[in-house]
Amino acid sequence: MRRDTMTPLERLAAYGAGAPVDRLPCVPIVGNTAARVIGVKVGEFRGNGELIAKAQVSAYRLFGYDIIRIFTDLYTQAEAMGAKVSYPEDETAFLAAPAISDMAELDRLAPADPNRDGYLPQHLEAMRRAVDAVGNEVAVTGAVTCPFTNASFLVGADRLARLMMRSPESVHRLCEISLQTNLAYAGAIIDAGCTPSLTDAMSSMSVISPRQFREFSLPYLKRLIDYIHGRGKGVTLHICGKTSGIWKDMVEAGADCLSIDNDADLSEARTAVGDRVRLMGNVHPSEVMLQGTPEAVRRATLSCITQAKDNPKGFIVASGCSLPTETPFANIHAMLDTVRAFAP
Repeated sequence: MRRDTMTPLERLAAYGAGAPVDRLPCVPIVGNTAARVIGVKVGEFRGNGELIAKAQVSAYRLFGYDIIRIFTDLYTQAEAMGAKVSYPEDETAFLAAPAISDMAELDRLAPADPNRDGYLPQHLEAMRRAVDAVGNEVAVTGAVTCPFTNASFLVGADRLARLMMRSPESVHRLCEISLQTNLAYAGAIIDAGCTPSLTDAMSSMSVISPRQFREFSLPYLKRLIDYIHGRGKGVTLHICGKTSGIWKDMVEAGADCLSIDNDADLSEARTAVGDRVRLMGNVHPSEVMLQGTPEAVRRATLSCITQAKDNPKGFIVASGCSLPTETPFANIHAMLDTVRAFAP
């Protein structure tokens, strides 16, 4: 098997400049699988920036992928704004209760201070520690849950769906408050030496219509991306599920790279927007990476490469979404080994 001859920072810089690279960039999106790398339970990450950093840096060193993403769950910002989050001993956290149970309480919601509220300070600590440890060789990103998705955690997804029909002005107020938290957190992430990585699960066509996306999500998403660009950072945007009907809107929002979920087709994305934006994806995180064999991973990885390697704006081999916690190490190695064996 060929060995890497460039660091991830060198590889991504050369790739972006159109210069020769030793292999295509590759990012199996390792989230809480990192806990398994250092032999701890997922629940131990709660409020422990030092442990999160140790796990993510150790995972990077074990597998050799191209971007570290500091991430434990989608709810860190909503929790800092008052949502209740449950932390099982050894499973990913989940939303236990939204921040408010009645829209009459909307006025008491306020943007979070990332240096003070919830567990945001510990996540920032994890980012700083990761940068100190390996920032000279690999990019470190911090996950940001985008305005519309975060708004759904403030009032609950079902209530937000009803509000879009009955009280759209309330949805805009929720998204504005969420955006202010996003802007503050994104700024703190950049101050920590990292790049914000945007995830917007509830903006998916699997959840809302393209029209609703354009009305309630896109304006706030664009303002967030404009801010990050203004701070000199590029933006990778991930929206889960089906997204073909909003790819052009995601590009219009300013994203530099679209992370394509396994529910979407890389070939279609390349044809639709590949001349305007880099693509990233999209090996199935559950059916292939978690449940498949290394050979299945190899085949799926090669399929993604075949579909998107010639994308005009470039392509990053990746899982379609964050890997499940119990993803076998052999399968993560298989993805990287397959990319290393493929001549760029």
